[in-house]
Amino acid sequence: MNYKTYTIKAIQAAIAAGNAINEVYRLEDFAVEYKTDKSPLTIADQKSHEIITNALRGYDIPILSEEGKDTPFAQRKNWRRFWIVDPLDGTKEFIKRNGEFTVNIALIENSTPVLGIIFVPDRNTLYFAGQNFGAYKLENGPFSELLESRPDSKEKTSALLDQIMGQSTRLPVIDPQRASLTIVGSRSHKNAELEAYVEEKRKSFGDVEFISAGSSLKICLVAEGKADLYPRLGPTMEWDTAAGQAIAENAGAGVYQYDSQKPLIYNKEDLHNPWFIVKR
Repeated sequence: MNYKTYTIKAIQAAIAAGNAINEVYRLEDFAVEYKTDKSPLTIADQKSHEIITNALRGYDIPILSEEGKDTPFAQRKNWRRFWIVDPLDGTKEFIKRNGEFTVNIALIENSTPVLGIIFVPDRNTLYFAGQNFGAYKLENGPFSELLESRPDSKEKTSALLDQIMGQSTRLPVIDPQRASLTIVGSRSHKNAELEAYVEEKRKSFGDVEFISAGSSLKICLVAEGKADLYPRLGPTMEWDTAAGQAIAENAGAGVYQYDSQKPLIYNKEDLHNPWFIVKR
């Protein structure tokens, strides 16, 4: 299937949401609430959710979003195609004001991510990927112009995406000078299991570099070729990983369940992911 129309729409939704997030981010102060699971929530999360769901509703494809996640499995279980959205991945990084937060949008078909968009608002950086056209990174692109573009045919939409791809870097970009094994891990969710994993790799490989990063940027670093492994030995949700998985897989990396080495799958009754590893 040609996913180019969906890709353009999802990119535009992510950029619009990212602009709204940045407006809140640049305020001197903003309110932080806490959900029942004690995870933080800001007005930026809510604004992003509204912008993205309004933008994607026109396709008559269901949407599963972190900020609208209460769709019962009895209804979801029949979905063969749906959007999965994290309107603001890395709210803790947003609150810390370190720039490592993202907007994540993915299209799932038959439990598999076939299209992924990750926009990094504070860094003005876009990652995007889809089956049949690969994975790309665009830094400081013509995002305002892209947001205003309204191609009125499949041909113009395809041409617009081809133009964006032409301005982007195709992933991965492998540095032949990088000799050490590079592991990326969570900036805000380090635990004993991760420390033990890194120590085990040091015993096996000797020279191991460890990078801390927030949000879905960790998956992007493996997709780019800047890291070799991202072990997530702790809890995540489906919307945390879907877009990153699409980007990683279309960049030649894999996202696997830690114990079984099978790919992560989506729209489970329990939306929690098992432990997983992203590897090149």
